[in-house]
Amino acid sequence: MPETPWGSDDAGAPILHLDMDAFFASVELIERPELRGRPVIVGGGERGVVLAATYEARAFGIRSGMPMATARARCRQAIVVQPRREAYRRASARVMGVLADVTPELEQLSVDEAFLDVSGARRRLGSPLEIARALRERIRRELGLVASVGLAASPVVAKIASARAKPDGVLLVPAEATVPFLHSLEVTSLWGVGEATRRALAELGVRTVEELAHTPREMLTSRLGRAQGMRLHALAWGQDDRRLVTSRVERSISSEHTFPRDLRDLEGVARTVLQQSHEVARRLREGGLLAQGVTVKVRAGDFTTLTRSRRLEVATDVATQVHAAARALLASVGMPPSGVRLVGVRADDLVPARGHAVQGALGEDPVAHRDVEAVLDGLSRRFGAGSAGPASLLSRSGTSTARGDIS
Repeated sequence: MPETPWGSDDAGAPILHLDMDAFFASVELIERPELRGRPVIVGGGERGVVLAATYEARAFGIRSGMPMATARARCRQAIVVQPRREAYRRASARVMGVLADVTPELEQLSVDEAFLDVSGARRRLGSPLEIARALRERIRRELGLVASVGLAASPVVAKIASARAKPDGVLLVPAEATVPFLHSLEVTSLWGVGEATRRALAELGVRTVEELAHTPREMLTSRLGRAQGMRLHALAWGQDDRRLVTSRVERSISSEHTFPRDLRDLEGVARTVLQQSHEVARRLREGGLLAQGVTVKVRAGDFTTLTRSRRLEVATDVATQVHAAARALLASVGMPPSGVRLVGVRADDLVPARGHAVQGALGEDPVAHRDVEAVLDGLSRRFGAGSAGPASLLSRSGTSTARGDIS
């Protein structure tokens, strides 16, 4: 894709959106270079979903979020790789470290994408387009990964541009080209237009951003609600007052698992919830965070999804406390008649651990629990995930039987 089909003046386009290409799959190919050029899918078992796919697999219509059974049917020769979340988090940290070398005006959106405002880096590193090219080259050279970058006057337009720069490209939208660029797109290109909003707009005869821009705001707010209608109308004209959030604390940490077959044994589900509670607590400690709430998610065999949440009396990163809340929430859900297809535990409303003392309920010693769990953390780092854990998660042979797809 040409780098500057909309013009070459990047003076008014200091916002970069960097998005890693097929990130999970690309990380896997670093360690398994023999798979390059072949259709590779990162995902769980037949009942899981696609987490990532190489572009060779995408040629068969395979996309993230697609059921694995559907993906396998579309490309029977695809190579399926089990996800390794720790490897992706490590790679993400290295990518974000490269971006932080450019500017502290950095907002990480997810493990594989971030906004940068390079206004303050121009004197040191050059123009926004030069910075974008240098970033991509450094990530490729040092990490062996590929990134696409969009540049624009605002975050929303930069994010749209990076999507259209894929794979492995750069797309600059000069400030004066913002409206023509947006008006060339389908309305689904706008950030926040999902399937429900697309259908609602289609009922108004709106399918392109240009049509959206020329639809009366009163009609949009009547159909979509005032906030959504006004926001989309403004975006259609390139009006975006969003500012980067440069010091964001993660809002939640979760672990989910889809069972190979629907479980009708609550004890088996509870065993997975225990493992997930320990995984979530470990990631809280690694991130220097405490949870002020816990949520349990149960998806039944008929795809009904039930969630239960509880606010904790004190913030914690201790697995025994996370599990106590999760176990009570699971009991409140009970066993669905159709069995359990998926279960998950999420730590919510996170706060930095610094400055917060970990406390426990009357008669508990959370510090002692935390010390033991910290030892388990060290063993897991040294010998691999699942090498150490609660006795109730160990098989008779002494090895861990903990299961779970961590997200």
